[in-house]
Amino acid sequence: MKKILCAILCVMMLLSIVACGNTKPVDTGKTDDTAKTPDTANTPDTGKTDGNAVKVGFIFLHDENSTYDLNFLNAAKAACENTGAEYILRTNVPEGDECYQTAIDLIDEGCNIIFADSFGHEDFMIKAAKEHTDVQFCHATGTKAHTENLANYHNAFASIYEGRYLAGIAAGLKLNEMIEAGKFTAEEAEMGYVGAFTYAEVISGYTSFYLGAKSVCPSVTMEVQFTGSWYDEAAEKEAAELLLSHNCKLISQHADSMGAPSACEFSGVPNVSYNGSTIAACPNTFIVSSRIDWTPYMEYIIKCVAEGKTIDTDWTGTIATGSVVLTDVNTQVAAAGTVEAIEAAKAELTAGTRSVFDTANFTVGGEKLASYQADVDTDAAYTPDTEVIENGVFFESKFRSAPYFDLRIDGITLLNENYG
Repeated sequence: MKKILCAILCVMMLLSIVACGNTKPVDTGKTDDTAKTPDTANTPDTGKTDGNAVKVGFIFLHDENSTYDLNFLNAAKAACENTGAEYILRTNVPEGDECYQTAIDLIDEGCNIIFADSFGHEDFMIKAAKEHTDVQFCHATGTKAHTENLANYHNAFASIYEGRYLAGIAAGLKLNEMIEAGKFTAEEAEMGYVGAFTYAEVISGYTSFYLGAKSVCPSVTMEVQFTGSWYDEAAEKEAAELLLSHNCKLISQHADSMGAPSACEFSGVPNVSYNGSTIAACPNTFIVSSRIDWTPYMEYIIKCVAEGKTIDTDWTGTIATGSVVLTDVNTQVAAAGTVEAIEAAKAELTAGTRSVFDTANFTVGGEKLASYQADVDTDAAYTPDTEVIENGVFFESKFRSAPYFDLRIDGITLLNENYG
């Protein structure tokens, strides 16, 4: 009897050991949030996946300290969270062969989409795309996808000139308010603009901002100072201070640090920033900010790869796609009626009844333009190749996604030029 009981106990113990050896931990479906913190040392930042076999490698020129790159970082995380795609972030990747090598490393880690966020990354993305035809390469602000004719290389941008135009309306209304308050005359309504480089992208941006302001404040003029860098806080602050010394009554920018906004806050001069609100640091001077929301595009390319669909060679986001957005207006600083004026103009832009670059609203050398050949198929000599004015409107981003507006219109004075 004892032998039988012992045998039974041994069998029960054996079964217990086997059961314990096959026990799996419970899958809660949660990811480790610590793995989602941007890291300037370029350790992987990996998001969750739902098994759709899409893994995106993101290449950023700077890190979260740059408002430009932070905007992309936030969009990348939101898009991957919304679609369930895996992702890896690589920050502080220079516009050189480091970009190519980073792309190769990301492919080795299983990424089947590579996205880069800076203009200077383009040639290195193209090099990698030619070598890895089974991977999709998507590049923001680039110009060569439509001429390279690679099935796996794509450019994307948005009609941010419309967002800057709307922000310009807010600036013009603020100037009007200060004129009516007797702070200066209409003839003294001069704005300043801090630009990075004298490229079409920046020219398109500051011109649309100026035209927005001019649509409500006809006497406005503007000075532009270039820094020669997308992100240099000291240079941007110095540029803003130079413009302030020229008695500019309001400052805006196409540069990526807090240099210009902080200079404005210190001097008590109204500021229109870019790529996000600066109200926390500049509560007394911030009015509004425009930016591109890259989330819709990133979701689009992820879904295309997941569903085996073709990604557009050139993709241009708009107000209607949710790609061109403005922050909330700081009503403590903005002129009365600013919110309503922006909404009215936005509705007209969306309906097509208003055009930012309507040639009736600006001159070049004192002359109205009826025709203009732009350099759309970019070559080394920047040869004009495409007629871009139709029915009295300069059509920006129609023939490729990246801006090609490079006109020097009357009313804007460049204090310097910088091509890098």
